[in-house]
Amino acid sequence: MKPHPLSSLPLGAGSSATPVLSPVGAMTLPALRRGWLVALAGLAALLLWDLAGWDLAVVRLFADAHGFALRDHWMTSGLLHQGGRWMATGLAVMLVINAVRPLWPGLTRRERWGAVALTAVSLILIPLMKQGSTTSCPWDLAEFGGVAHYVSHWHVGIRDGGPGHCFPSGHASSAFAFFSLFFMLRRAYPRQARCALGAVVGMGALYGFAQMARGAHYPSHTMWTGWICWTLAVASAPWLRARDADAGT
Repeated sequence: MKPHPLSSLPLGAGSSATPVLSPVGAMTLPALRRGWLVALAGLAALLLWDLAGWDLAVVRLFADAHGFALRDHWMTSGLLHQGGRWMATGLAVMLVINAVRPLWPGLTRRERWGAVALTAVSLILIPLMKQGSTTSCPWDLAEFGGVAHYVSHWHVGIRDGGPGHCFPSGHASSAFAFFSLFFMLRRAYPRQARCALGAVVGMGALYGFAQMARGAHYPSHTMWTGWICWTLAVASAPWLRARDADAGT
């Protein structure tokens, strides 16, 4: 009887540099269930946050009647805002290069191009949602030197007297759109996938904090962007799943 091909793998197989030779299929049913459970738990937490009305209370910690002191600070405006855009551009270029000439040889064509497509959809969807929003940014509120009054983003269609177009957070999507890295890598490179997931969540939280400190967004704007991008990724996971016909490509 011939030994199973996986029985000869060294003990270190599956490290961050070595693809895991698992059966083709990027997400098992239990993994999909976990993804949806995370999405449902996040939705519940977001609804509780909005119900508690904590957005305005939090941004008040960073502003006074003269506005937000960190609005144009080099750290929040320069490094974390403008720098974050360049980071997103670099990651997007890397994904396209990886789709054409694999940087991770253990990935299939479907996984590589699927990550490109998922990232693109996320980066397009969030700004489109912002364009249709009547919610203004914190720095537009009258109590911070602007002209608007606070209206929850749940009051769809009710204008707050400001310019609107602020919900959800577009800048946070320049991090959360790259949840695609996790779903692309998790079959063949699980350790790298987990590192990518942690980095994306960390970057998204950091970008969100910077935008909140500047007065550009409420905390919930960042959290909703993260939830939308994650849910979109989980919903797309069955389509992104590697198939036998893709193996070796």
